[in-house]
Amino acid sequence: MPSSKLCKCLLALAFISAPAGAQLFTDEEALANWREGDFEMPAAPQDAALGAFFVSSASPNRFFIDRDTLAVDPDGVVRYVLVVRTPGGAENVTFEGIRCATHERRIYASGRSDGTWSPARNSRWEPIVNNSYNRVAAALAREYFCDGPAPPRNRAEVLRRLRGGAGSGIDAVLR
Repeated sequence: MPSSKLCKCLLALAFISAPAGAQLFTDEEALANWREGDFEMPAAPQDAALGAFFVSSASPNRFFIDRDTLAVDPDGVVRYVLVVRTPGGAENVTFEGIRCATHERRIYASGRSDGTWSPARNSRWEPIVNNSYNRVAAALAREYFCDGPAPPRNRAEVLRRLRGGAGSGIDAVLR
């Protein structure tokens, strides 16, 4: 008798898990057929819209996201303007995107001092690796933008996470 109960349990488990297994194939197909949506270059960042966030105690730089440009787009990409300021006063401005489904980032353009954009020469999706070069993207993806391989529900959710210090690595919040 115990073996017949075991068989029934295994059969029930197979029926329950079949939809989950089918979803894996659907997700792989969706990843293979993904196309990036259209987007526009944002306006130049304004100081009033910048929110600081912590990246690493090893970096003397300060990191900011322009809240006005933050978007969770229908293609699953979180797009934003990143501002990096050095202790010496230099500033680097980039328009970037993070694709949670594949844990990749893309730099679309660099900001010029006159507020215009210079398209990136080799703008392509690249893996986010948690090293010194990609630390900012890794912190944003892991701590605030992505729910594992899924993007956040919407822009308000990202802003809430940034304000609330959703990740353990953030010690400054968006104002």
